[in-house]
Amino acid sequence: MSQDSDLTHFLKDVHWLMDILQNIDVGLVVLDHNYQVSLWNQFMQNHSGKAPERVLNQSLFEVFPDLAEDWFRRKAEPAFILKSAAFTTWEQRPYLFHFPHYRPITGTARFMYQNTTIIPLIDTKNEVSHICLIVYDVTDTAMNKLAQIEANDRLKSLSRVDHLTQLYNRGHWEHCLDQEFKRFARYQTPCSLIMFDIDHFKAVNDTHGHPAGDEVIRMVSQSLRQQLRDTDIGGRYGGEEFGVILTNTDSSGALEFAERLRQQVEATEVPNGSESIKVTISLGVCELSALITNYHEWLAAADTALYHCKENGRNQSFACT
Repeated sequence: MSQDSDLTHFLKDVHWLMDILQNIDVGLVVLDHNYQVSLWNQFMQNHSGKAPERVLNQSLFEVFPDLAEDWFRRKAEPAFILKSAAFTTWEQRPYLFHFPHYRPITGTARFMYQNTTIIPLIDTKNEVSHICLIVYDVTDTAMNKLAQIEANDRLKSLSRVDHLTQLYNRGHWEHCLDQEFKRFARYQTPCSLIMFDIDHFKAVNDTHGHPAGDEVIRMVSQSLRQQLRDTDIGGRYGGEEFGVILTNTDSSGALEFAERLRQQVEATEVPNGSESIKVTISLGVCELSALITNYHEWLAAADTALYHCKENGRNQSFACT
């Protein structure tokens, strides 16, 4: 009777254990050293749409051909060889199994983000013939973290970008100017600076009003953005004045850039009710050289070239020597 009772209790314990394994809200997968599936719980069945009879005793990589086999083997082998647990996080790789995601709170997620623990299962001979994967659904955590990162990036962008022109504001642009000056001091790569402003802009505001003046500034900044390369750095220096840092560009190339921009602005009309507004710009160019000892001098030299244009008829570009 005692042995029968012990057996009954043991079977009950096994039944409860299996019930827990099947219904726990994490994925449980047991694999042998050939990566064939020995256990596949209800969580895995529900999210994969694959019943145990389709998975058990099958190669995991054949059942899930899109699973990154080489990467997963590198993660799992230490559990077999070193008898130590391994971990993967959604930040390293968003998921191990590409499962759809249905939670309403994070409904924008395109898939289930997962963390995974890989545990060696040590037998009575102190050998590891199987490993257990524990798959955690961390979509809510991941989406919150990604949203926070996106919000921080937006805030960082807002702190750097001028609202009216969508160019860098003066503070950030001047910081970039200082960085480019230091890069030149170290590597001696050509770099040129253009400072320009809108000719007779005060007359535009006085004649057409400040809203029309804002539209003129938007047009000029849009023209500038269309001319910029990915490596160029454009900014609104203040009011109607702009700055452009042209990396890997000598004075000749900067003058070509300045003339293209000048011609585009001159040819563009800004609608204003029943009429349109046309403006021109003047541009001063300065290529950085060893004679310039800091970025303030570089800026002053480009400004001097700009005022040369102003004093000689405007709507032109000029490079300092």
